[in-house]
Amino acid sequence: MRVFTRRSHESHAAGPRAGAVVLLLSTLLAASACAPNPASSGGAGVAAPTAHTQSAAPAPTSSPRSRAQDAVARMDLAQQASAVVMGNTPGTDPTAMRAMMSRGFGGFILMGSNVPATPDELHAITAALTTDPALPPLIATDEEGGDVVRLPWDDQPGADVLKAQSPAVTRAAFARRGMLLAQSGVTVNFGVVADVASSPESFIYDRSFGTDPTAAAERVDAAVRGEASWVSSTLKHFPGHGAAEGDSHHMIPSTGMDLETWRSQVAPPFLAGIGAGAPIVMMGHLAYTAVDAQPASLSPRWHQILRDDLGFRGVIVTDDLDMLVDSGDPAYADEVADAVQAVVAGSDLVLALDGAGPDTAQKIADGLVAAVRSGALPADRLREAASRVVALRLDVAARRH
Repeated sequence: MRVFTRRSHESHAAGPRAGAVVLLLSTLLAASACAPNPASSGGAGVAAPTAHTQSAAPAPTSSPRSRAQDAVARMDLAQQASAVVMGNTPGTDPTAMRAMMSRGFGGFILMGSNVPATPDELHAITAALTTDPALPPLIATDEEGGDVVRLPWDDQPGADVLKAQSPAVTRAAFARRGMLLAQSGVTVNFGVVADVASSPESFIYDRSFGTDPTAAAERVDAAVRGEASWVSSTLKHFPGHGAAEGDSHHMIPSTGMDLETWRSQVAPPFLAGIGAGAPIVMMGHLAYTAVDAQPASLSPRWHQILRDDLGFRGVIVTDDLDMLVDSGDPAYADEVADAVQAVVAGSDLVLALDGAGPDTAQKIADGLVAAVRSGALPADRLREAASRVVALRLDVAARRH
């Protein structure tokens, strides 16, 4: 995903922890297909913002999943395809943004050019993005803190500082960050970096919670629980950027790490975040060649590992598809073909941004329709993806009320 740098800090990760925690995480990884636990509301030892208490609502007549499936069943093919696309158009013109979202896209990602100077101005923009309050789009941004920020008024530290602090401090910081996002109308944060850096010299080090998988897992858990009352947290960049060195904005980073090593050294923060209730995981454009030569974002095997081994049941989103194009590999030069392959592999939401405008999102949606009609994309797979996205949108609507 395209990022910009506000500042860069050097800080040292916490030292090695007792081996028992690593053993526990590895055991959980090997256990396979346990459904994620809901995010806990228990205290972290540091005062943090809390959401307003809501009165108990009557029990729904059907589950959120079945309501989402019913809603998707009423959509035509073009509507289902649009529902699995998150797009972007540059600038801060609410009219242009609303016109784009009237096409039925599942979400909008706010990038730097979309964020005005004040929270009130941003709230006006996010309100314009919502054409149907009963089924609001996923309004996302990547507010990590530290090196990657979108909100100029976010005064909380990022992982560059938090990796040297206690998990309780991380929880408090992300609770505050989630509150600021929610007050501006943002409902999804692509902001929890679950990558374990290979060393302090790693490309991802400043944005990660460090080099120790156990310490990183504790802070990922805290970040997800801190945000949970305010926004939908996202874990990124699965299966882990630290082991696959290099900037995925311009190449396909790769590693020969085998699956068992990945389970013990890279997976723990993702498993912790899933256990904490994170509803979204972002697939990285990273190749673990001992598992699959393809980038994980296009790999059925890595989607299967995320679902079956880690037990993730939420929405899988790709990183920015334009990054695959910018890798220079001719195999990934067609953004529409990349989107189709990602959904076939198991992604539920495809991300098209980098100032490409609404036409790119529409081309991808049209390409998904054509892929279903040609048989390249099974219709059931598209419906499944759309149902997961719609279920999360219904959850957002419920949280707003």
